[in-house]
Amino acid sequence: MRHNKSFNHLGRQSGHRKATLANMASSLILHKRINTTVAKAKALKMYLEPLVTKSKEDTTHSRRVVFSYLKNKFAVAELYRTIAPKIADRPGGYLRVLHTGFRQGDAAEMALVEFVDFNEAALATTTKKEAKKTTRRSRTKKAEAAPAEPAAPAAEAPAEAPAAEEPKAE
Repeated sequence: MRHNKSFNHLGRQSGHRKATLANMASSLILHKRINTTVAKAKALKMYLEPLVTKSKEDTTHSRRVVFSYLKNKFAVAELYRTIAPKIADRPGGYLRVLHTGFRQGDAAEMALVEFVDFNEAALATTTKKEAKKTTRRSRTKKAEAAPAEPAAPAAEAPAEAPAAEEPKAE
């Protein structure tokens, strides 16, 4: 029975579970996105988000604590050099879990886990949405009553004539 247990055991003994989560977290840090089952993705999110929060403070102690969880010095270096500066102002929610369907062999529900600030496609669409203009409503009475203003004299200046075309040698 799982009375009041706060995390998913993933059908593994504690040593195997810790190793699995450490390897998945290292892979996610190094590759910025991984594909796994939904249950492992949720367990990984609970495992990695406190480590990312701890990486905001770059001290020897915090590096040693994070290394004790990840057990991969390249992943720790990547976390502190690349990821921590980019998420420094984010108050939490560093990972995104996207459900991608079912696995062919055993119909396990699959998910894509990625860092929120490292998805270039999603970041590109958010910048386009900010540039969207407001919808145009009806014209105001003030705009209709105002007479049309004459064009500025600089706009009426004639443009330079294009240069004469040279004859082609045939």
